[in-house]
Amino acid sequence: MSRIAELERRIVAALDRIGRSAKALEARPVAEAGAESEITALRAALDKEKATNAQLSDRVNNVRQRQETSVSQLERRLARLTEQLDLQSLEMLRLKKANTKLMESNAALREAQLEGATESVVLNRSLAAELEALQAERRAEMAEMEEILSELRPLVSQEDTHV
Repeated sequence: MSRIAELERRIVAALDRIGRSAKALEARPVAEAGAESEITALRAALDKEKATNAQLSDRVNNVRQRQETSVSQLERRLARLTEQLDLQSLEMLRLKKANTKLMESNAALREAQLEGATESVVLNRSLAAELEALQAERRAEMAEMEEILSELRPLVSQEDTHV
């Protein structure tokens, strides 16, 4: 990008020099026979440099537009991936909490079984913790599935545009 800017700066400087030379030649009285042809040649060179400058400006604008498009696409993708990561982190935290509850409930259930008195409250707590763990695991799997789908969607839409 800096190389294009440097070339553009050099072309503009050359155009300025050519323009000053052309004005100086126009201001001089035409004493030489070839002065008119030299002015014509300089004007042609000036026009050619202006056309080249315009082409380079178009190229620079195209490069800038492509970069802006690429940057905006990357920013959208980063935002989507950050959102997915946050969702997965939340689901992972829920899963850890549910598993901790499940382990505590199972330990209490084992203790109650060893004592020979399995209480329905302990059994209900254990089953509720297991159900919560299963639900948290399902949410984590759904978040992972959504991540996979979000990566596949752009590929499928690209395939649709190519067909």
